[in-house]
Amino acid sequence: MKVAIYTLGCKVNQYETQAMEQTLRAKGHQVVEFSDEADAYVVNTCSVTAVSDQKSRQVIHRVQKQHPAAVVAVCGCYPQTHPEDVRKLGADLIAGTGDREGFISLLEEAAAGKKKLEAIDKSFERRVFEVLPAGGMEGRTRAMLKIEDGCVNFCTYCIIPYARGPVRSLSLEQAVEQTRQLAAEGYREIVLTGIEISSWGHDFKNGQSLIDLLEALSAAAPEVRLRLGSLEPRTVTEDFCRRAAALPNLCPQFHLSMQSGCDATLKRMNRKYDTARYLESVELLNRWFDRPAVTTDLITGFPEETEEEFAQTLDFIRKCRFAQMHIFPYSIRPGTPAAKMEQVPKAVKEERARRAAAVAEEMHRSYLEGCVGRTYPVLFEQPKNGKFFGHAPNYMEVLVDGAELHNALRTVRITDVDGEALLGEIVEQEAEA
Repeated sequence: MKVAIYTLGCKVNQYETQAMEQTLRAKGHQVVEFSDEADAYVVNTCSVTAVSDQKSRQVIHRVQKQHPAAVVAVCGCYPQTHPEDVRKLGADLIAGTGDREGFISLLEEAAAGKKKLEAIDKSFERRVFEVLPAGGMEGRTRAMLKIEDGCVNFCTYCIIPYARGPVRSLSLEQAVEQTRQLAAEGYREIVLTGIEISSWGHDFKNGQSLIDLLEALSAAAPEVRLRLGSLEPRTVTEDFCRRAAALPNLCPQFHLSMQSGCDATLKRMNRKYDTARYLESVELLNRWFDRPAVTTDLITGFPEETEEEFAQTLDFIRKCRFAQMHIFPYSIRPGTPAAKMEQVPKAVKEERARRAAAVAEEMHRSYLEGCVGRTYPVLFEQPKNGKFFGHAPNYMEVLVDGAELHNALRTVRITDVDGEALLGEIVEQEAEA
């Protein structure tokens, strides 16, 4: 059977797609591009915003129209949280965010008999982490390792706890085993991903925390770079930084989820920290690491956000000096507490997003310019714009003259800034991770 998969959303979805691809190949099936002819098309959906839902529907409609004889299967967060909406789309197989291995078996069954199947469980009843094969997407130099699933923070705007259920963690021993396997397969960098990786180990109730896992993985594959996914700000403590800074292969890029720089707004969001605690985390990282890239997310126009509150946010993000920001106008998620609050007009949300983006661009430019004259070990990926493209440990894009550099690690001196990328020259043919 030829199978094509379209993935929307976060790194967890990307990870689960590559795991499904591995499972399909192991069962003798062929994985093809989504634009190719296939017997079955899988849409791995996202539901983090209303736009995500819309994109999911558009892809499903398009593939149904273009390939009427093929099996169309839908999985992921959208059917988990909005099963009725997805049923109306008429897909052959509908599943949620659980039991990916079982989903592949159902896909085979649906393809064999072209019949309608559905498998959506109750996410809050999940208690065991589903171990999936780790790896990278075709041709990538970086692999992803999913270490955690689920979230119990229940931020008032977020539907993800309902999509993913409670916290479940990959055991330290299994994480070490998968890390060693990925290193043996030739990957030079591993990205630790999950719905809320700061919660890793909470379900074990044995005192283990994320920093214990990082130390074990660093020791298991010292030649491989480790990169963290998004962190809850309270994860960053003096002890965390002291121990993390001692790991030579940990990338100094820290994505601290913020959402607002105003205490009153953070309280309405049910975030578990205030701006003082958040700033403490930023300052700790800057104290323990040499010019780390601290990045963040921001929601503009959250319900009841006043102009004064937004002004506080702008002042706060300037204080944090972020290397990069992801900015989103607030999106209503039906069924969440924030959906019932007084809404900010769409035009205001978008105008605030533009103002925040201007500040973010200013800080990003400043961070890039501060990289000029420095040297970094760069992991190269592929040709781009007549040069070769890779990432420094701080995840800034680097372009150099050169060829045949795929999956090569080279020491690069940064010479200039070109738009969103750093320009550099190779000074050492093989770099330390």
